[in-house]
Amino acid sequence: MTAAPRRRMVPAYLATGGRSRPGSEGFERLTVLFADRAEPPTGLETEHRRLWDLLRPGALTVVEAAAHLRLPVSATVFLAADLVEAGCLHAREPIPPAQQTDRSIVERLLVGLRALR
Repeated sequence: MTAAPRRRMVPAYLATGGRSRPGSEGFERLTVLFADRAEPPTGLETEHRRLWDLLRPGALTVVEAAAHLRLPVSATVFLAADLVEAGCLHAREPIPPAQQTDRSIVERLLVGLRALR
């Protein structure tokens, strides 16, 4: 049998500093976070540093970052908001879902392609 994953020993409310609302609004579960600094910022707390280190190689959504950090999404929003306000991270709105293609256009395309044979 494989060992069960270890649970976090630090409660999520400690990672957020006991706050009930993040400093900035507008973070969604699919907000894309990315770091653009090559050097780590100085004076970061442990959880903030873990998030920054996680995002240094590339971009992740808030949900993905929460899963990697083993924190609730709500706690990850607090950490991300703090780092965005400090200028250590950037946040981009979620990529909107693609619109459905009009079926009649696809059918006309198929008719045209068949006519080329």
